[in-house]
Amino acid sequence: MKKIKLFAAVAALTVAGTALAQTVATPAPQNVLQLMAAGTVEVQQDLLSMTLSTTRDATDAATVQTQLKTALDAALAEAKKTAQPGQLDVRTGNFSLSPRYTKDGKINGWQGSTELVLEGRDFPRITQAAGRVTTLTVGSVGFGLSREQRAKTETEAQNIAIENFKQKATELAKGFGFGGYTLREVSVNANDSGPIRPRMMAAQAKSFSSDSAVPVEAGKTSVVVNVSGSVQLK
Repeated sequence: MKKIKLFAAVAALTVAGTALAQTVATPAPQNVLQLMAAGTVEVQQDLLSMTLSTTRDATDAATVQTQLKTALDAALAEAKKTAQPGQLDVRTGNFSLSPRYTKDGKINGWQGSTELVLEGRDFPRITQAAGRVTTLTVGSVGFGLSREQRAKTETEAQNIAIENFKQKATELAKGFGFGGYTLREVSVNANDSGPIRPRMMAAQAKSFSSDSAVPVEAGKTSVVVNVSGSVQLK
């Protein structure tokens, strides 16, 4: 037993010694610079999302559900007449049905709501379709970037960020008395305003005359790409 214990102790000491030798043999990085640069491109929002909605109230849930379904079916039928992939996409939104209570906690009726979402790049087509829907009213409007526009703008911002990173690295290397640098590691992250954030219409219950376009105006958003990493000064 003593020999076995002695052998195990020697083995453990050998492993520890090897690990220590490896640690000592690996010098800490010298003259490594951490830095970050950004590229920003401002672009016009080209994606419109309009949410049409309605509410119903009745003494029983079945009546409310039937009324909501009737209103939504009519709105879908009208909106789909001019639907076109990418230009005007039509989909249903939130649907809710809940009881209404008295002060005593008893159910004395039901209320519910339903939504229809019109989304795409063809603003006139979308707003005109919304104006022709008579069973729902415009509840919110939001703007954003289409997938194509976002990808194109991110590429532009990325190129700017990379050039800014390279320029900053060159200037810093020179400032610290080095002739240049080599890239060690780098990460690229892009962000913009994110998904469409609808804003509530000031006159939510306002109805628009048939075939008249609902007035909307898109703004601009900024797409930012950050490049961060480390360089080896030389």
